[in-house]
Amino acid sequence: MRHTWRWFGPIDKVSVRDAAQAGAEGIVSALHHIATGDLWPEDEIARRHDAIRAGGLVWDVVESIPVSEDIKTQTGDWKRHIANWQETLRRLSASGIRTVCYNFMPILDWTRTDLRWETGHGAKAMRFDLVDFAAFDIHILNRPEAAADYPDWLTDEAARRFSGMEDAKIAALGKNIGAGLPGSADGYTLEQLLEKLRSYQGVNRERLQQNLVDFLSEVAPVAQQVGINICAHGDDPPWSLLGLPRILSTEADYAHMLDAVDIRANGVTLCTGSLGARPDNDLPFLAKRFADRIHFVHLRNVTRDTDTVPCSFFEDEHLEGGTDMVAVIAALITEEAKRRKEGREDHQIPMRPDHGQEILDDLTRGAQPGYPAIGRLKGLAELRGIERTLSHAQYGLGG
Repeated sequence: MRHTWRWFGPIDKVSVRDAAQAGAEGIVSALHHIATGDLWPEDEIARRHDAIRAGGLVWDVVESIPVSEDIKTQTGDWKRHIANWQETLRRLSASGIRTVCYNFMPILDWTRTDLRWETGHGAKAMRFDLVDFAAFDIHILNRPEAAADYPDWLTDEAARRFSGMEDAKIAALGKNIGAGLPGSADGYTLEQLLEKLRSYQGVNRERLQQNLVDFLSEVAPVAQQVGINICAHGDDPPWSLLGLPRILSTEADYAHMLDAVDIRANGVTLCTGSLGARPDNDLPFLAKRFADRIHFVHLRNVTRDTDTVPCSFFEDEHLEGGTDMVAVIAALITEEAKRRKEGREDHQIPMRPDHGQEILDDLTRGAQPGYPAIGRLKGLAELRGIERTLSHAQYGLGG
């Protein structure tokens, strides 16, 4: 696999040179300062390439070109936003980009209730606490009909927990849950979040699925024409939040998307952490099931509190948690060998160590939550070791 590293641009406290020292071969980045829905300027694309090359690496993957809420709901400027997405793909291709990741989660990107939860050995990890989330939804956001979305035991526990919450905890929940895309300055106040939720009235699961298919029917052919693979990241966590439908949470969801727009450029970002929060998602199986259409891989692990859906979980060390990472990597290198025999230009699948616990000096650096230097270095080293061992044992390859 191609070992990559997410970099949020000049604001990132973990530099490109840090990534190179950690063993990364390429960078995953995006123009987070460009407003969602706008066309990415050619000079800004070139400037990001130059900044990455100055650090000693190259820009391999775009994560992400944001998909606007207008596109997801097919309202407002959605047609113009799709046209800008198409032209941005053309410009990125001309600059040498071959992989673009995106997500189709309504309003919220990945959602956590705690961005720096302390583990047993003192590391800091991200956590989704179901009771805290229900307390936020019902008692802090005050979403109409929120209580009806939860079982009685959970509404009772959320009420009990909220009654004892200090103001700092209430403020932190609002900030953590209402955050925008990682690396962006976007985010929602409680009032803005409620307004966004109202914009989804009438958008049920079936309509959102069709809106995704309509979007892909427009952009995937352009991607294929210009030599770019686009790949959908799974819902994180993979279940409904705030009464909103989520449509990339299971094997069936991905199969529906891939079958509906059945061209190779339309593919999957296999995120073992996002999908791994559901016990009914077998990640080694999914790696085999969608192998031909996996264009990008996020390798991380979560430990679930229970095997229910939904549930609480935290982001564990890369080789811990509920996903058999050895089996996932074995499936991926098997697919890479198959692609080499077929002569595919995309035979090497880009991967990155996704998220990471804050350990050692990470605890004082203050990097983007989930993206520390040493925690990801540790994860990348472990994942590279698995890949190298399996490659030698199975195929006699050097990496």
